[in-house]
Amino acid sequence: MVDVLEQYLTAARAALDAIERDTLGPIRQAAERFAQTIHKNRLVHIFGTGHSRMAVEEMFPRYGSFPGFHPIVELSMTFHNQVVGANGQRQAMFLENVQGFGPVVWRNFVTSSDDCLLAISTSGCNAVTIDVALEAKRLGMFVVALTSLPHANVSTSKHASGKKLCDVADLVLDQHAPPGDSAVRIDGLASPVAPISSISGCAVINLLKAETARRLTELGSPPKVLTAACHIGAEAARELFEATYDDYRRRVGVLYQ
Repeated sequence: MVDVLEQYLTAARAALDAIERDTLGPIRQAAERFAQTIHKNRLVHIFGTGHSRMAVEEMFPRYGSFPGFHPIVELSMTFHNQVVGANGQRQAMFLENVQGFGPVVWRNFVTSSDDCLLAISTSGCNAVTIDVALEAKRLGMFVVALTSLPHANVSTSKHASGKKLCDVADLVLDQHAPPGDSAVRIDGLASPVAPISSISGCAVINLLKAETARRLTELGSPPKVLTAACHIGAEAARELFEATYDDYRRRVGVLYQ
């Protein structure tokens, strides 16, 4: 049996190599749509439940990120810290397969057909994310899915339509996490451990972020980027921090008109 550490590193490299081989074209297409949306002062909404929350927050807000992306995270389906008891994992996993959630979410916002949605689900099979994507399409948005096709291909949709996220989206970004996500086999242990999607999903997010920033700059709308002091000095970093969040507040203001 291959050393477990080498197994994981090999699987992570394989996913990143597959993204480079197969997904860069779709990433460029998505970044072009996202840049046009942000350039028009509209928003790219990002939605994910469960551990897909990590990829949502990787896009914005954090250092090296910029306004124009609007993270939507429902705590009832993403707050995993307590595991059991109130706000437990069982409740979260139940809720993420409740039908009809999409229209309820979007009713909170004033959207536009110039907006985009980046819907994130490794399996692409939970009902809520599919519901949110379907409603976004009904509202005229361009929908991009960040999912793992190898995982989706061995999974069953929990949505009443029978559709998976990859069936709903206008454009699919395959993050190439393996079937079942976990990648390490251990002698004497029946179940594999150590998921890959945190690495491969966040890699796609940052590729999207970089290419969107490049295209926005070419369009004459260079983004305000949350930047560490080591790059531009402490005072400039503080000023840019405030300017970035002011810019974000201005942009999301259109959602509540």
